[in-house]
Amino acid sequence: MSSARRRTRERAILEIIEAQPIRTQAELATALARRGSEATQATLSRDIQRLGIVKLPGMNGPRYLRPAPETAPPNPRRVLEVALSEFALEVGSGDSLLAIRTLSGCANAVAVAIDESGLDGVVATVAGDDSILVLCRDADSRSRLTAELRSLAGL
Repeated sequence: MSSARRRTRERAILEIIEAQPIRTQAELATALARRGSEATQATLSRDIQRLGIVKLPGMNGPRYLRPAPETAPPNPRRVLEVALSEFALEVGSGDSLLAIRTLSGCANAVAVAIDESGLDGVVATVAGDDSILVLCRDADSRSRLTAELRSLAGL
């Protein structure tokens, strides 16, 4: 997906949660679909995290709200550390590839955290259900990234 489409979808999400009470991701997906933007639950989860949207109690039950302006966006490095420490089971390497095994269903969350963390030497990630391939710039980057990711994961 292009970053322009993602930004458009994220703007729409912010407009929707400001205009009406949204209590679930299913309600948000329906409201987005009415605007002509389809999104999976996994995509919405990533968008909500990236935007710093919070779910707070309200008079008619909990609802999603835009973060307060003084709230700093999440630190991508910290998000990566949390994702790795919670979900990663192993970090290994190939010639210029690095493999990460995760809990079932968690690979995408870790791959997104790696992509958004800006780690030097990461060219791309490919996520399956419980594994991620990280394409590294070169063997030196791979060795450094393997050590760094193992450290962040507490392995």
